[in-house]
Amino acid sequence: PQGWLFCPYSPISPSMNTPDQIQARLDEWYEVEFTFIQTEPIVTRLLELPQSDRQFLLDWAQRIASIQIQLSYELISNALQHFERIDHDLIESWALQTMDSYDRHGLQPAMALVRDIDHFLELRREISLGATLDEHERVLHHFLHGLSGRQLKLEKLEPGALPYSDSESIFMPSVLSIMESPADNFQLYKATLVYLWSQTRYGTFRHPIAEIAEETGTPRQFIALFQSFDRIRLEGKIGDELPGLMRSMDSLNREMGLAELPPEWQPHVEQLSRADCSIDEVINLSRQHLGRLSPLPIRAYQGILNFDAVTEVQQARIEKERAQFRVAIAEILKDQQKSASEPLQIKGKKVEDPTKPDGFDIEIQLDQAALAMPPVLKSLKESIMQDFGEIPPEYLHAAGPADYDPKFQRENNEDANDVWSGTYHEEGAFLYDEWDHGRRHYRKNWCAVREAPVEPVYDNFIGDTQRKYSPLIKQLRKTFEAMRDENRLLKRQESGDGIDMEALVEALAERHRGEEMSDRLFTRMHLANRNIAVIFMVDMSGSTKGWINDAEREALLLLCEALDSLGDRYAIYGFSGTSRKRCEIYTIKEFGDSYNEEVQARISGIRPKDYTRMGFAIRHLSAKLMQIDAKTRMLITISDGKPDDYMDYHGEYGIQDTRRSLIEARQNGIHPYCITIDETAQDYLPQLYGPAAYTVIDDVARLPLKISDIYRRLTL
Repeated sequence: PQGWLFCPYSPISPSMNTPDQIQARLDEWYEVEFTFIQTEPIVTRLLELPQSDRQFLLDWAQRIASIQIQLSYELISNALQHFERIDHDLIESWALQTMDSYDRHGLQPAMALVRDIDHFLELRREISLGATLDEHERVLHHFLHGLSGRQLKLEKLEPGALPYSDSESIFMPSVLSIMESPADNFQLYKATLVYLWSQTRYGTFRHPIAEIAEETGTPRQFIALFQSFDRIRLEGKIGDELPGLMRSMDSLNREMGLAELPPEWQPHVEQLSRADCSIDEVINLSRQHLGRLSPLPIRAYQGILNFDAVTEVQQARIEKERAQFRVAIAEILKDQQKSASEPLQIKGKKVEDPTKPDGFDIEIQLDQAALAMPPVLKSLKESIMQDFGEIPPEYLHAAGPADYDPKFQRENNEDANDVWSGTYHEEGAFLYDEWDHGRRHYRKNWCAVREAPVEPVYDNFIGDTQRKYSPLIKQLRKTFEAMRDENRLLKRQESGDGIDMEALVEALAERHRGEEMSDRLFTRMHLANRNIAVIFMVDMSGSTKGWINDAEREALLLLCEALDSLGDRYAIYGFSGTSRKRCEIYTIKEFGDSYNEEVQARISGIRPKDYTRMGFAIRHLSAKLMQIDAKTRMLITISDGKPDDYMDYHGEYGIQDTRRSLIEARQNGIHPYCITIDETAQDYLPQLYGPAAYTVIDDVARLPLKISDIYRRLTL
């Protein structure tokens, strides 16, 4: 019955055999009247190929031309020039990577990829054996943020550059192919990530190593020796905190023949592996053994020490955090002083704490009593201790006027566009692919999705709606209560937990009469278990302004009143956005929320926002549904129109992406349904949802009752 969704896709380009047919199409795709592209050489070379190859290249020419004309022309020209050494799979991979590069970095990097086919072929070889940051980025990002200490960002390096940390970000190569299998290269990504994290966590950058190295007279040799000693120390720290990962790192070293330390290094392992071993001991050992010990070979996950980057970032952070810490102390003293007769004294006291990198913590005391620090101050303290190993005494003085400089106090002020400036690391951003029907492929990590709560509005809307629909609410509750299943005893069962005495007596009587005895002699308890999870996805685009928004809010309120008596698990989210960079999901009710005054106030607070980019919302909310253990999962959309967004999400593009996101949802066992008041919906909803999975309402006043009726039918 769902076969209409998965029909095979026919090529965009019709079969073309004559030179005139081919040239006419190329002239059209490349807009030769305006671009002055000469298509005759391409036509000549295409005619030398078999029809299947010719059709394949023309198909890709049209796909890429729909994105960027010059890019298509260059790729097809180069593909024809090197056709003897590349097959269809390589050309397809080349084209897809080129379009992804254009999406992410612009025309020039994509054009460089097209023009340097040798580099592409080498890159493909690396990817086939290795692991890519694009492929594992989300896993690595979450892994990084699960580690203790300062929250570090993840950034992508240019090809050929070596990984490093600047103490706030970890810079990783786009491809790792050092090991012999993709799985081992992924483990190498994790090992590199953790090793570079440990440098910040355990104080590698606590002292100006570059300046100390210059003082020795042989800075390069000192830094190489320092890196060797510090590696042993950091591996010991990693082994204590993440023993499983350390075993994986040891395995990588054995595969590369680097498992054992040279004998002359063995005496230092015990000292450097102590839990309280500090960076100061590493510096002293490096000074003592400079010229006596040869540095150890660099292990694959070590990366490089980029002291210039560390110094630049560290100086800015120290200045900012000093001001922020002193301002926070001043605010605490201001609040506490109100109830104190004497001036309050604040100080830091060292206390043992084996969970900390140095084996101790700094307890902030207010008049000799431990201060319960708010999360922001606690996070600041952790970061400051990573830089200094302590809280400097001057940090414990209340802020002066200069510390209130806005440049020090601004937090979380990143532009949403920053999510595209490097590897995708911003807090709160989820990245989803988007289907481009023109290229017949996904745009990778194309939509940046952020969640935000709907601000509660405590007004008269709830009471007015409850009074307006009082009879209907009672009717809906009765209807939904009738749907609620109950535990009941089933009799005359072929198997069960108990004996049905009435059925047994009748069966014995039948046997006494010489008749065949029934085998339905048992009772079984039927346990009610609807096991349903539903998300209501509410259109909050600007076009819902006015009576449509009122109808949506009324419908949701009535639905919650009815569902509260049923006991099904349900959540409500709104969606809107402006372009792919600002795709927004608005939380109204999560699965774990009770239907209470705050949820009612959030329903009241639903307001029209921007545009109706729909695919990202379906993908994001489908992912939420998949986290719920339920037999039946449903995604019910309430909308006033078809998918549409600022600049790039119009017409067939938006419809095809939404259709693809619904296919993905169905493949995951989710049942999507749409309720719309768009009078033109018959033109596109059958293509999106199928003939039986949508409803068009011509009278918005019927929306509350219609939603409840549809929900009842879908869940029975």
